[in-house]
Amino acid sequence: MLALRRFLIPRRCPFDIHDFTLCHWPAIDKIGQSWIDAKESDSALDLTLEPWLPLLPTLDLWLDVDVGEMHHVRDLIPTLDWDGGLLGVRLRYEPENLGDLYKDFLAAAAGAKALRAAATQAHAEKMAAEAMQMPEPKLTLWPSSLVDYLRRELSSAFSIRTFSLDPAGLQAPLNGQARPQLSPAVSPNLEGDPLKGLIRIHDIPAQRGFGEEAASSDEEDAPAGAPGSRLSEQLRSYYSKHLDPTKGPDVKDLGALQAIEAAQDAFDQKLTESFQVAFSEVEGMGYPGVTDPKPRVSTRLKAIDGLNHSTAITFVVDVTLAAGETALPVLHLPENNNGLGYQNLISMIFRLLSFRDSWMRVGKAASVNPAAAIEPLHLVLVEEPEAHLHAQVQQVFINKAYEVLRAHPDLKDSKLHRTQLVVSTHSSHVAHEVSFECLRYFRRLPAGMVTKIPVSTVINLTEVFGTGDETARFVTRYLRAQHADLFFADAAILVEGPAERILVPNFIRQKFNALSKSYITVLEIGGSHAHRLKPLIEHLGLLTLIITDLDSQLAGTTTAAAPRPGAGQTTSNTTLRQWVPAKTDIDTLWGMTAEQRTLERVDDPLFAIRAAYQMPVDVTLPGAGTSERAYPYTFEDALVFENPGAFAALPGAGLVARFREAINQGGGAAKVGLAMFEALRSGKKAEFALDVLNAASFETLVVPRYIAEGLTWLQERIKKKQVESLPTMKEAAA
Repeated sequence: MLALRRFLIPRRCPFDIHDFTLCHWPAIDKIGQSWIDAKESDSALDLTLEPWLPLLPTLDLWLDVDVGEMHHVRDLIPTLDWDGGLLGVRLRYEPENLGDLYKDFLAAAAGAKALRAAATQAHAEKMAAEAMQMPEPKLTLWPSSLVDYLRRELSSAFSIRTFSLDPAGLQAPLNGQARPQLSPAVSPNLEGDPLKGLIRIHDIPAQRGFGEEAASSDEEDAPAGAPGSRLSEQLRSYYSKHLDPTKGPDVKDLGALQAIEAAQDAFDQKLTESFQVAFSEVEGMGYPGVTDPKPRVSTRLKAIDGLNHSTAITFVVDVTLAAGETALPVLHLPENNNGLGYQNLISMIFRLLSFRDSWMRVGKAASVNPAAAIEPLHLVLVEEPEAHLHAQVQQVFINKAYEVLRAHPDLKDSKLHRTQLVVSTHSSHVAHEVSFECLRYFRRLPAGMVTKIPVSTVINLTEVFGTGDETARFVTRYLRAQHADLFFADAAILVEGPAERILVPNFIRQKFNALSKSYITVLEIGGSHAHRLKPLIEHLGLLTLIITDLDSQLAGTTTAAAPRPGAGQTTSNTTLRQWVPAKTDIDTLWGMTAEQRTLERVDDPLFAIRAAYQMPVDVTLPGAGTSERAYPYTFEDALVFENPGAFAALPGAGLVARFREAINQGGGAAKVGLAMFEALRSGKKAEFALDVLNAASFETLVVPRYIAEGLTWLQERIKKKQVESLPTMKEAAA
């Protein structure tokens, strides 16, 4: 958002030195020092833009232009051969005049050097006069470097220039990283502001400061009410820009103007009568004399004055009367007594309405610059609309905002004037209401992974599913039915069913302290569907643990069976078969190491996916003298095999009762496992999980080994991900 404001509305949002990437500051200072060294040695210096090119902030804009719209972009067309389609321009913030910057910086540096020399001389003289040694006082003079010089002089030394890009050279991002065209050292820039008359830009910043007084802006592109202004001030600003009958009145305004004038005459007469006694007393003091002008009270009423008070916007309070009670007058509360959420919602909707009417020259706005054509593009930036809004209102806003911006007779479905709404958000409720093709995901990367400092790469989710309509449809519907927290998580845990969804978060809170402090999304999706999230998770580079079931079946059939070694059984779990570890045979799955159950990318040390499923465990049943090898089939029996003593005494009905009976009947691990397998065919797993959660012994239960190993792995990977600095890729590979 800040980058878009800097480049597209620099008059309202000028650049500062921090818009240069921090790791480039030493290179800028190196350029400045080379200028100083060349001056002092009186050596030749080739002042060119080439060393600056990798350091300068740039923004590439790509426009999709139909043949019939070419007149809008005539100043941007790169060659006579271009006949519509993509058209690119690069906005670059660069020195206005490199020679002037060179001279001005050297003059300032020379002045600082002279002052520093004078201070050193004065200190030496003071020591000589007092015949004693003393440390030289610290003295920091501006500019200490070229970066320090630009802190003050950036806006006067730099400006935005525009250059044409080659549509044939446009490349899609690779692994979420952009691949912009290289800029030649010498290339002609486009004259003037080629975007003027092409794009109208409005924005709503995150800091809206409700309840604070703020002066409204009179700028043409300013919204109806500046950030921090009250709703009444926004209403007054909107009235002034679009409705005030005194500005360019037409026939429809005559009635209002006549009413204002009649009220003014009546008020003047009343004021004259009211002040008559006071003026008579003044005349008794000898003023006015014969030649002195006589005072007269006169008013100048403006329609907008009626909105110029703190209660111009009020909220009507509903009152319920009991039988026989007398009706009360309508009760009003001032806007400050309404919740900040509703103030924020009304404010943002009203400002969007104001943006639209300002762009379309509605009402009096048409008289500001009647000769100017309406820009074909309207770009509206809204930053974090969720501030002060509860979940339902966030969803209402994102669903209605674009409709408000298009609610004009000349817009609707028109292709002549396009509106683009860009919203930045941390809210899963906002993301929940937006289709995948509209989402752009900002992935945070630590220092050392791409560059020397932490950066974000932008991932376009339009292409995440390719042409897989069925998968895209399932994931979209699934995330809408669940939640969109996946986009805001440090990591994801995909679980098999309701029992895992209920109990795994509690295991994390009690036994995995570091993991509990991270933003982890737990999604219940099942082994037959988890693989459908593969394109999305891999596209996001999201660290993921899949907790799923073994789902063993008889060899050559689709009949579920209690797992047995050496029986040639296979898994029916699609995730294990097709995604990770992409194996079918049960014995093979049991024999895989932790590394073989983990997918990683060489070029992305933060991303990994691990599958956790039931493995053979050694268990000692109550009353048995030795341990036996048990083969769990699903989460529930794996939990029981890890805690046979606790479940042998656990009170409860349903699956809990059937598991308790199986353990107490004994007969060995194989018999108990088969009994639990049969019970699970018809048992209610969510009910079982709630019974376990409610048990007095819950905190002492041992987490199933395959889940504990998976959560431990995830916790260690999260710690690595949260480090803000990684070794470079070359060092990591070594």
